[in-house]
Amino acid sequence: MHGMDPGIASELARHRSYLLRVARLQLRDPALAEDVVQDTLAAALAAKDGFTGKSSVKTWLTGILKHKIVDAIRRKQRDPVAASSLFEDADLEDFDALFTRRGTWDPALSAWPDPEQSLSRREFMEVVQLCLDRLPPNTARVFMMREVLELSSDEICKELAITANNLWVILYRARMSLRQCLDTHWFEGQRQP
Repeated sequence: MHGMDPGIASELARHRSYLLRVARLQLRDPALAEDVVQDTLAAALAAKDGFTGKSSVKTWLTGILKHKIVDAIRRKQRDPVAASSLFEDADLEDFDALFTRRGTWDPALSAWPDPEQSLSRREFMEVVQLCLDRLPPNTARVFMMREVLELSSDEICKELAITANNLWVILYRARMSLRQCLDTHWFEGQRQP
């Protein structure tokens, strides 16, 4: 979509539920998430002439939302998430069965199909969302802070009052769970016989 046309409000509204889902996951406060999404949509409307069409509208809105969420996190005065609750989500031993004694995957993972082809498919993105939704809430929050909001490790540790080592463990758990979920729910069905 090159430049914004008069139908911008309907175009922005199409992405509202996605933006709200991301904001709720990060902020854990439905009212604040709603406010942040409204601020995002208002900022997009105000900056519509600056939209060049070099990215999709969804990508553009997500960029605006990320800044609004980071601002809200920095402003929000709340009790930090207890580190113990972050570690109640899963134990590292839960992943031991996935590896051999030598540290390799057990069973060995087969090659995934062409990743660019998979990423372009809507079904794949639906499975990614399913896998993200299946992560324990605190693990998903940390993963999204790092990978979607692109917060630095220092910012995440400060916000959640955890150590860098705690952060590494949580991200490891998230990545292993996502890998396992994607392998089970997507790639097994895509493998060639």
